[in-house]
Amino acid sequence: MKNKVGIVSLGCAKNRVDAEMLLAKLDKTKFELVEDVAMADAAIINTCAFIESAKQESIEEILELAKLKDEGKIKCLIVTGCLSERYQHQVMEELPEIDACVGIGANDEISEIITNALSGNKVEKYPPKESLNLEGERIQSTPQYYAYLKIAEGCDNHCTYCAIPMIRGKYRSREIDNLVKEAQWLADGGVKELIVIAQDTTYYGTDIYGKPMLAKLLEELCKIEKLKWIRVLYCYPERITDELIDVIAKEDKILKYIDLPLQHCNKNILKLMNRKGSTEELTQLINKLRTAIPDITLRTTFITGFPGESEEDFQELAQFAKDIKFQRLGCFAYSQEENTAAAKLPNQIDDDVKNRRAEIIMEQQQLIMEEYAEAMIGKEVEVLVEGFDKYAECFYGRTKGDCPEVDGNIFFSAKGIKPQPGNFVKVRINDFIGIDPVGEMV
Repeated sequence: MKNKVGIVSLGCAKNRVDAEMLLAKLDKTKFELVEDVAMADAAIINTCAFIESAKQESIEEILELAKLKDEGKIKCLIVTGCLSERYQHQVMEELPEIDACVGIGANDEISEIITNALSGNKVEKYPPKESLNLEGERIQSTPQYYAYLKIAEGCDNHCTYCAIPMIRGKYRSREIDNLVKEAQWLADGGVKELIVIAQDTTYYGTDIYGKPMLAKLLEELCKIEKLKWIRVLYCYPERITDELIDVIAKEDKILKYIDLPLQHCNKNILKLMNRKGSTEELTQLINKLRTAIPDITLRTTFITGFPGESEEDFQELAQFAKDIKFQRLGCFAYSQEENTAAAKLPNQIDDDVKNRRAEIIMEQQQLIMEEYAEAMIGKEVEVLVEGFDKYAECFYGRTKGDCPEVDGNIFFSAKGIKPQPGNFVKVRINDFIGIDPVGEMV
């Protein structure tokens, strides 16, 4: 009888793609894959360790599964991903419940690692980060109609607050041909929305082609007939080229949605973050984007309470967010991550101040989102159906301006019709609840 293996993947979509590749490797071996990790003989926790809250979530998940191991429901626990890569031997020392702790470079060896752990051995392996294979088969874990395409690994930006370069290593782009083949395979399997991801998508190609190639890659992906929507995330503002803007503007399949992780707008704070720009420069870029792509949805993230952020610096950020009126915005209190340059900066800010500043930005954004929702009343929008909400007793889905897992939904009635997840329908908006538009299928 085959041993059962299940996986829990935490953190970002890039980590999810790694988990899908792990599943494909295991599917070719002597193991049986199970969706419910509580039913597995071997449980893999693909961890996140980007900021303190992500580390805590990873540790809590490990401890929850350790309880099932104590009860005899799970035979062994295997920890992979960013937590084990970042802290290595320390993870096993602090959490002796773990049977195997391995770095990202050991992903190709996952079958042997599980076999060894099931035999009663404690396993630790931390090959070079660069050993993480970027090519290979995947078992899609998202709903059939959307999937992520990870175009690169690692990061060369070295933002002072960020641990990603030390966890994931240098930026490594994948070849365009390989990406197009994978996207075609996903489309053939039923994917209608392809979400292009990397730590910085706008840096794509610089390392292997000598220049940014995101625009070229997007043009090639648009040739795949079965894809309807192509969404691009994590575009750094200083690398938004005229060529990229033109491609997004002209290609119908590319959603007019750009994720710009700005983090701040104050010139001095951005410099301390090892980021570029200023309120004036970022405003110019956003005006340029909105002029070239009039119906664009802009998403961003901000960090409040970065070391040295004065009350005046914060007020500049709050005013910037109020003036720009981003359609989508997330704000997070600064997390002081050990071994990052920012952790050693003077003028660290009290947690209460950091958190209150983040709350102020989000309270302000709530009002902006309500304005956008109200402005949608009377309009007809295209919606990708995601399911039926039995509590609200209506269907829900996403527009072109809503990315899965990070943005909101539209709720709608369908008058006796039952649209299936993955269908595209037209919805007339007639109200909103909170910030979620509500309507009826037409």
